[in-house]
Formats: sequence, C-alpha cells, structure tokens
Amino acid sequence: MSRMIEMLQEEHRNIAKLLNVLEQELKVFDRRERPDYEIFQAIIEYFEDFPDKCHHPKEDVVFQILKQRSPEVAGAVGDIEADHRLEAERLRRFSQMVEDILADQEIPRASFHIAAEDFIDHQRRHMIKEESMLFPAALDVLTPEDWAQIDARIDERKDPMFDGAVEERFRTLHDTILRWEKQTEEQRGKVGSAS
Repeated sequence: MSRMIEMLQEEHRNIAKLLNVLEQELKVFDRRERPDYEIFQAIIEYFEDFPDKCHHPKEDVVFQILKQRSPEVAGAVGDIEADHRLEAERLRRFSQMVEDILADQEIPRASFHIAAEDFIDHQRRHMIKEESMLFPAALDVLTPEDWAQIDARIDERKDPMFDGAVEERFRTLHDTILRWEKQTEEQRGKVGSAS
C-alpha cells in the first residue's frame, strides 16, 4: 500500500472521531439542552485548518494524477475536487449558523440541525466514496513514479490535533474525544461482561 493512502486513511479515522463528537453535541442540541458551542467552534476551526487546507489538497493531487494517468478511471470515481468545494461550502454554512447562535440571533432549531447533519452526513459519504473508489483506483492505476510525484507535491504539515503534540486551541476537543473513547470502551466492557 502507498504511504500516501495510509496517511489519508489515518486522517479519515481522525476526521470520523470529530464527526462523532459533532454528532454527540447535536444530540444534546436536539434534546433542547445547551450543547458545548466551544466544541462546535473547535471542530469548525479544525476542519478549516487541516482538512480544508492540508487533507483535501492531498486527495486532490492523487485525483489529478489519476486523471492524467487514466481519465476513464478518474471519471468513474467522480469529481473529488468538486466534492471538496461542496464540503467547504457546507462547513461555511454550519459555521455561520454557530456564529449566529452565539451572537444571539434567532435561528430555527430545525435549520441548525439540518446544517449540522448535512455537514456530518456529507463528510461521511464522501470519505466512503474515497475509500471505496478513489483509493483503490489510485492503488491499481498509479505507478511508483506517480506516487513519487504525489509525495513531492503534498504539504507535509502535521495534523494539529492527532500528530503528536496537540495544539493548545484544540486541547479541549482532544480531551473530549479521549474521554468519550474511554467511556465507549467502558460501556463495551460492561456489555461484554454482562453477556
């Protein structure tokens, strides 16, 4: 397997963790309780900082090289770059809703829920598409020279939350993820011992 594909899959696992946190906070909102808007803001900031500026460009390079090598295979995968532009628009819409709520503007609950759910669902569907279509196609079609070209064009910047030292601005979000992962493990342990 390509080092690049392994890196992208690891980044997808990390993105999935953030989507789970977002979904949990949305459930709090749906129960008409106050969610942690700082968590929403941190997730939005993370998506603006890393997936939009570093993760998606890596995938775009893989897709561009795939289009050069095999336009018909790339065509079967679909337009990954257009998907990324749509994801950025969904993120902006969700971000604006959070800002409006924090500015005490009247936002219908259903509108907020739809914007958050739309962002979460699209992210998940998009990652499935990449993992089931783009990554296998790239692994099948691209040559070692193509992978070297991809490696030369990518941003090697570290993930600000999952690659070693966690940046301070993401500390609370990172701690929340760790706490929820621990609680999930404990709940699984209780279910397993009760069986």
